[in-house]
Amino acid sequence: MLPFYIIYLSSLRAQLYFASREEKYRCALLPTEKSIVYFDKLSEENVLPTFIAVKKRADELGIRDILVASTQGSVGLRAAEFFKGYNLVVVAHSQGFREPGKNEMSYEVQGKIRTAGGKILVTGHAFAGVSRAINRKFNTLGPAELAANVLRMFGQGMKVCVEITYMAADSGMIPMTGDIIAIAGSGRGADTAVIIKPAHLSEMFDLYIKEIIAKPTTK
Repeated sequence: MLPFYIIYLSSLRAQLYFASREEKYRCALLPTEKSIVYFDKLSEENVLPTFIAVKKRADELGIRDILVASTQGSVGLRAAEFFKGYNLVVVAHSQGFREPGKNEMSYEVQGKIRTAGGKILVTGHAFAGVSRAINRKFNTLGPAELAANVLRMFGQGMKVCVEITYMAADSGMIPMTGDIIAIAGSGRGADTAVIIKPAHLSEMFDLYIKEIIAKPTTK
């Protein structure tokens, strides 16, 4: 029979072992706390705080692919100058969005964005196209516009973030093997940013919004 002190030490070691495993398991189940930047008003002043929050989170997670929605190009140019060294894609309105055959972002601004290191994507809108044409012609809401309006319940910027992700994915502007960050605004500027697992539009329900980095509290 083993001496008492050997039995005691063996029992103590076993208790410490299982206690340690239980503590690790308990810690693994604890939720993760992350910060979100909220904007109480819609303003072009929200652009820089949004960019700063995005860069901080992108560097923490090692994300190198960033999408930015920009109509006339001012936000896109600021993003290209701010996110040096990233795969920065500025997503513009489609050709003919406001006027047939024309784009709201001038060639001069597009050139400045490219010189600063950014890329530009001009393509059809994921939530427009045929669905919008049917709506205009027959006053009937299509599935694409229905999806867009559901996303607007989280803010206009959230809808645009999801939309430009589909557009960039279908255009081959982002890799499909990792997360990306999409940035958009509520009208002008930028006040919404989310981390997204991208998907092609044909597999739209595979897209997943993983984190909200910034968004406004009003619309």
